[in-house]
Amino acid sequence: MQNHQPPSQRRRTLLKAAALAPAALALPGIQTAQAQGAPLKVRMGYIGDFHGASMIAVANKLDLWKKHNLVPDIKVFTNGPIQIQALGTGDLDFGYIGPGALWLPITGKAKVIAINVVGFSDRVIGQPGIKSIQDLKGKTVAVPEGTSGDMLVRLALQKAGMKLDDIKRVTMDPSTIVTAFISGQVDGAGIWYPHVGTIRQRVPNLNELFSNKDALPKNSFPSAFVMRPELDAASGQALHDAVLRVIKEANDWRALNVAQAVDLTAALMNAPRANLEAESKLAQYYSSAELAKLTEDGTVNSWLNGMNEMFKSFGRVPEMVDAQKYYMGARYVAAK
Repeated sequence: MQNHQPPSQRRRTLLKAAALAPAALALPGIQTAQAQGAPLKVRMGYIGDFHGASMIAVANKLDLWKKHNLVPDIKVFTNGPIQIQALGTGDLDFGYIGPGALWLPITGKAKVIAINVVGFSDRVIGQPGIKSIQDLKGKTVAVPEGTSGDMLVRLALQKAGMKLDDIKRVTMDPSTIVTAFISGQVDGAGIWYPHVGTIRQRVPNLNELFSNKDALPKNSFPSAFVMRPELDAASGQALHDAVLRVIKEANDWRALNVAQAVDLTAALMNAPRANLEAESKLAQYYSSAELAKLTEDGTVNSWLNGMNEMFKSFGRVPEMVDAQKYYMGARYVAAK
């Protein structure tokens, strides 16, 4: 029978059902990772922004690592590409990347195991007086190499009919960009919240020249959790599935408790709550049940294919790659 609930009511129903899932796992006859023997060690990375750090903060608060028989070694990174490097050297098992680093899984450097959010937190910003992307011609623009900020600058230039050579592109890590922009050493930057909020506190008249939303509806910008490819084997299955259970449970709690997740993340990062609260509003959140449905109906693949097309137009990737080769969607759907 067709479901005639309004979309908002159906969404609340899905989220409530997801929130009940932890209780279901404790019922007799339902196997959890705790029943699978010795605890599994996992090395997990994340980025110090709300959308990545909140999942770690929630998992810590709810003690999901212990619940799913994991002993975590958690490390914070400044961006996604550095985590992909750590996966490649075997120093990290799982990580979190923004949309700008998805070109690395596309080229085989990692496996995507779960979508986090579809975000709108990336910005191209300009100093006061720079009011358009065209105004950046000949100017110095800072980006963290291979990240969402780098991606958005390239996309903004493309949409403005400009080339990368039209600007003086310099690469810096995010914290250095904050300092350089505040001190006036650069004219523009490709960066994301909460860094934009930090800069705005010192440069209140900065201009936001381009955002993720300016690329809608053609492009969607999912962030994702990734895994080193070597774990895509029978020997890595138990660890993979346990981490997925943590991700899915933390995701569902966050979707129902965003304000509390902001508090937990501020405490984890020792960061201003206001900046993280602003960032928390710049995303579309989905329950794990919704993400499973979006995986099965091909929506997630369409998001990833859109990113692939964009990266190909930038010259970041040489060709289109079937998303099923790097997004382990079937495993995500099956994880309970």
